[in-house]
Amino acid sequence: MARAGLTVERLVGAAAELADEAGFEGVSVSALARRFGVKDASLYSHVRNLQELRVRLALYAGGELIERIAGAVAGRAGKDALAAFAGAYRSYALEHPGRYAATQIRIDQALIADSPALRRTAEITYGMLRAYGLEEPDLTDAVRLLRSTFHGYCALESAGGFGAARDVQASWDRAIDALHVTLEHWPRQT
Repeated sequence: MARAGLTVERLVGAAAELADEAGFEGVSVSALARRFGVKDASLYSHVRNLQELRVRLALYAGGELIERIAGAVAGRAGKDALAAFAGAYRSYALEHPGRYAATQIRIDQALIADSPALRRTAEITYGMLRAYGLEEPDLTDAVRLLRSTFHGYCALESAGGFGAARDVQASWDRAIDALHVTLEHWPRQT
C-alpha cells in the first residue's frame, strides 16, 4: 500500500529540488526517502527503481525547459527567436543545474514519443529552424549544432571555464550572432 501523501508527482518534484541542491548524480532513492522521512521501500510503490525516477525527472525538467523556451520565442522569428530560445535555454541551465543535467540523459525513443513535452520541444525547435528555410536532413544537423553549442557554453560557464577578461554575456551574444549567420547561410546539400 502506498504511504499517504506520497505521489509520483511529489517524488519527482522533490527529486528536481534535490538535483539542483546535490547535483543530478546526487539523486537517489535513499536521498529522496530521507527527504520524506520514510524508508526506501516506501518509494518503490511509486517508482520501480532509480532509473525510472531519473527518467521521470528528465521528462519533468524537459517540460519545464520547453515551457520557458516556448514563452520566450512566442511571436518571434529569425534572429529574435534564436536569441530568445538560446537565452531561455541558458538561463534554465544556469538556474537549475541538476534539473538541466537530467535533460541530457538518453531516454528510450518510445518514452520520447509518448511525452507531450518532448514532442513540443521538437515542434518549437524545428519550427524556429524552418523559418531559416531548413528541411531534413539539415534540420537535424542544425538542431545538433545548436544543442551542442548551447550545452557546451552552459557547461563551461557553470564550471567557471571562461577565464578571459571578456564579458561572458558579450561572448554569448556574439555566439548567437554567429549561429544566426550560419543558419541564414546554411550549406545546402545538392
